[in-house]
Amino acid sequence: MADRQAPPGFEELLEYLKQSRGFDFTGYKRASLQRRIDNRMRRIDIDGYDEYLDFLQFNPHEFETLFNSILINVTGFFRDLSTWTYLREEVLPVHLEKLGPERPVRAWVAGCASGEEAYTIAIILAELLGEDAFVRRVEIYGTDVDAEALAVARSATYTEQQVGAVPEDLRKKYFERAGDQFAFRSDLRRCVVFGRLDLVNDAPISRLELLTCRNTLMYFTVDTQAHVIERFNFALNDGGVLVLGKAETLLSRSRMFEPIDRKHRIFRKVPNHGRRDSLGNGFGLHFDPTDADVPMSPHMLAFGVFPHPGLIFDVKGVLVDANETARRRFGVTARDLGALLQDLEISYRPIDLRTPITQVLREARPQRVFDFVWDHDGDATSYDVHVLPLESSRMLGVCVLFEDCTRQRDLERRLELSSVELEQAYQELQSTNEELETMNEELQSTIEALETTNEELQSTNEELETMNEELQSTNDELHTVNEELRIRGDEVDELNRFLQAVFESFGGGVVVVDERRRVRFWNDRAEDLWGVREAEVAGTDVLAVDVGLPIGELAEPLDRCLRGNGNESTTLDAVTRRGRSVRCLVTMTPLLADGDVEGAIIVMELVDAPV
Repeated sequence: MADRQAPPGFEELLEYLKQSRGFDFTGYKRASLQRRIDNRMRRIDIDGYDEYLDFLQFNPHEFETLFNSILINVTGFFRDLSTWTYLREEVLPVHLEKLGPERPVRAWVAGCASGEEAYTIAIILAELLGEDAFVRRVEIYGTDVDAEALAVARSATYTEQQVGAVPEDLRKKYFERAGDQFAFRSDLRRCVVFGRLDLVNDAPISRLELLTCRNTLMYFTVDTQAHVIERFNFALNDGGVLVLGKAETLLSRSRMFEPIDRKHRIFRKVPNHGRRDSLGNGFGLHFDPTDADVPMSPHMLAFGVFPHPGLIFDVKGVLVDANETARRRFGVTARDLGALLQDLEISYRPIDLRTPITQVLREARPQRVFDFVWDHDGDATSYDVHVLPLESSRMLGVCVLFEDCTRQRDLERRLELSSVELEQAYQELQSTNEELETMNEELQSTIEALETTNEELQSTNEELETMNEELQSTNDELHTVNEELRIRGDEVDELNRFLQAVFESFGGGVVVVDERRRVRFWNDRAEDLWGVREAEVAGTDVLAVDVGLPIGELAEPLDRCLRGNGNESTTLDAVTRRGRSVRCLVTMTPLLADGDVEGAIIVMELVDAPV
């Protein structure tokens, strides 16, 4: 069922987000999207979408807050434990046995948020395969559009509360203490890779045995969900396992997957040979290495010793060769040769290579990406990337060369006195619009009423699930704030007790005044000497306090002390609250804060016994 008509200015706001920041929300459900944007606008007292668009243009920091409001990241280790238990005990053992002992095991967590689910899969596979086989065979990819959440996932460090759902024996085995937090083991962490990927517009990761996308599709429209499901079908090998969330029901009408267990939302890809090749042509490159037009060995030898990093891809996206410089600089290994472009980390880091490579294949014209910086272990290098077509009688592939321009860029920056802002623009891949198969017109007219009712029920269910996620996220935030306030209160109480103990430890009376001589502190010994309580003199000019001590004689030395002239002391005759005459030594010390005088400390000690 189509979403209701959007209010004025709403679609223009979404288009601005797409053009300025690369976030395409056009496939999201308008009701959920509008509710979250409206909630953000209410918090900053903005009524209209046009006004909010102007606010974004003049306040770029608002983008991060807005995206955090839209992209609610609710996740956790072993979330919905029964699903993970069934997957571990019933599904994966059978599937891994079919694969054999050496075949690679690739998994993809789509919409991974802060990474807990990706590490959950890593724990399960390590338990089933053994740690040695896990490191040798397993590759796990976690993707999301939220850069802040991906940064948390890459750190692989979580609080005690976040790892609370991990069984104790597994927590001790796979996590290491890091202060008051827990870090996933670094030797296994290398098998888990995180990156930004838009499920609707970017090319999917392929050759997978396991794909999880839990409670992510529910934010999309029905057409967009179907589009993403087809991409999942392309990504999985025949017989591969797909795990969805409880709120996603569109797959029940798909012929591309068969249910393994509907209760736990676990499916298996139906074999459909030939579909991968037809879809794969939209994403990649390939040429026949036996073709006579392929460069001969001397050319390949020259490429191997070329001083700049270089990569060669065929017209189907397969990595054919990488010279020694590229292998050393970007970590490309022999294991990566023969892999598809979109499956390689270098396809999106340090720079997006998919867009220029696709453009070169389409237009057969060289492309150049200017001046990006690769910071590796503190060694920052500036590159210009040249993407060149390899042609003979036909297109054979592309060659990607990274030209080291560090010295040139340094010279240019010295010549330019004004600062140069370098913005790296992320170009979107050309999205492939995949439509659902057209049903027979006669059958469609018969079931149209039933389909409409079903879609309405599905939409209502997904809205309820979304609201529950939002409430859970808000509750977690309130719990965190309350805990911080409690800790701060305890710290303040402890500090007050400490200061009280310090002042009470003085043998004589202690009075603290501010820079205007107003009383800020009057200890119990001063009260005992002169019979005046702190509550009676707080905020009063100390020279105006009427006690048995001739305080008026302290005016000049106190003023000198407040001007920063150092300590002052004098001995005065006084009468205690009990009427006894005494000699009192009064010492005045400046109260300093960051070198500035903010008041004085007056200490009154009896030097002679009462007369």
